[in-house]
Amino acid sequence: MKSQRPVNLDLRTIKLPITAYTSILHRVSGVILFVGIALLLLALDTSLSSPEGFEEVRAYLGSPLAKLVSWALLSALLYHLVAGVRHLIMDSGHGETLEGGKLGSKIVIAVSAVLIVLAGVWIW
Repeated sequence: MKSQRPVNLDLRTIKLPITAYTSILHRVSGVILFVGIALLLLALDTSLSSPEGFEEVRAYLGSPLAKLVSWALLSALLYHLVAGVRHLIMDSGHGETLEGGKLGSKIVIAVSAVLIVLAGVWIW
C-alpha cells in the first residue's frame, strides 16, 4: 500500500511556529536545570565538608568560567520560570487561542531576554 502522505525528514526545512520554539526551549531549560542542580549540590557538599573545601569552591566561583556557568544556570532558571508562569496562565483559561498562544510566546521571549540580560549584569 502506497502512502500519499508527504515525507520530509530534513528538519532544517520545517518551519515551526513560535509556540513550538518556546515549548522546546522550556523543555531544554528544564534539562539544563536538572543537570545544573547536580553541579550545585556537588559544590555545596564540597564547601560544607571542610574549611579547605569552602575556600576551594570560593576560589573556583570567582573564575570567569564559573561565572559563565552560573549565568547559564540562572538564565535557564529565569526562562523556565517565565515559561512556567505562561503555562499557569494558560491553565486558568487565558491565552488558549492561536493568537493568544503566539502573543504569550512573544511575551515569554521578551521578558526572559530582559531578565537574562539583567542577570548577566548582576553576575559580571
